[in-house]
Amino acid sequence: MALEVKRKEKQSSRGLVRDFNTRVRKSGILVRAKKRQHVIRKKSKQLRKRKALRKIEKMEIYNRNKKLGIQK
Repeated sequence: MALEVKRKEKQSSRGLVRDFNTRVRKSGILVRAKKRQHVIRKKSKQLRKRKALRKIEKMEIYNRNKKLGIQK
């Protein structure tokens, strides 16, 4: 999406830049770009399964050690 700002008669370069900046701000281009910058991808199904299995395994070890009196 390209924005085009034409210089008005007797408009300074600073005024032109100010007009451009307001156009960009109102269009919401920067807001969308910044949101997309920090998007976190979803974890794959396989990765989630492995994580869940690891968690179950750790809990079993913890409970076994707690029963034996090794873990508080």
